[in-house]
Amino acid sequence: MKTIEVTDLPPVNDRSTVLVIGKFDGLHLGHQQLLQEARAVCGKDEEISVFGFSEHPLWILKGDKDYQKTLSSFQDRRDLLEQAGVDRYYHVYFTKEYAQITPEQFVLEHLGQLTISHIIVGEGFKFGKGRNAGTDGLIELAGRHGIQVTVLPHVTFNSEKVSSTKIRSLVAGGQMEAAQGLLGRPFEITGIVEKGEALGRQLGFPTLNLGEIDEYVQPSPGVYLGVVEVHHDRANAHYYSLISAGYRPTVSGKSFKVEAYLLDFSGDLYGKTVTVKYLRFMRGEENFDGLDALIDQMKQDEKDARAILGLDHTV
Repeated sequence: MKTIEVTDLPPVNDRSTVLVIGKFDGLHLGHQQLLQEARAVCGKDEEISVFGFSEHPLWILKGDKDYQKTLSSFQDRRDLLEQAGVDRYYHVYFTKEYAQITPEQFVLEHLGQLTISHIIVGEGFKFGKGRNAGTDGLIELAGRHGIQVTVLPHVTFNSEKVSSTKIRSLVAGGQMEAAQGLLGRPFEITGIVEKGEALGRQLGFPTLNLGEIDEYVQPSPGVYLGVVEVHHDRANAHYYSLISAGYRPTVSGKSFKVEAYLLDFSGDLYGKTVTVKYLRFMRGEENFDGLDALIDQMKQDEKDARAILGLDHTV
């Protein structure tokens, strides 16, 4: 897949393409439906392209901190789109200046740089200055160039619209099973293993400390059952894990950290890229009365995790 960084007009592309437009944060079931439709209408000699925006408009334009964090990093989105069969990803930097583009400029000038046979958007799509144009405006403007527009209805889950906003709320509340239902896969974050204080190793539970994850939505502080995928040049390795996400009050922690204890693993992963996948909330973060109480709880956490997973090794 080719990735094109867009800060103004995208580069001219003469090859016919089916274009899907959206924010694509999380690449949830709704986004997947758009891509499925693109594959269905794409001609034999055509490409599938995605026009995706870098930041949420409510964060850029209104400073709404609920939309500052993301469900998926740029690299996450790139990887997921490539897996979905997308040929070109136009990564559009959404800024206050870009938000001043009129609906006519967006369709006739910006999208006019591409050779589009078909545009696919979701119900409720808004665009242009002040987000004043909707799907009817898109159909009218695209029609001037003979471009067909398909507007897909919202994908629902238990009669509720699937949205990135809803998934953010679920993740922030620690409701990982529900988030997985809307995402179609576990909520996950990818970062680099960095050196920590080695306290886990001293306590008998060596953990990896995940760095470079500040852009992700923070889950409710607590302990989770999950999977850690260790990225290698060839086949990646996967391990069931206990994930601690929070502030570590028992050891006077101040900042939000994500640490993972890999079951049945020994070794050094410093500097490795890993993906932490949250499966299930186990318990909330606690301020224990000393390290002995913390160790006892960690042993119980592992025992509970192994029982859930059906692993016969006992602590």
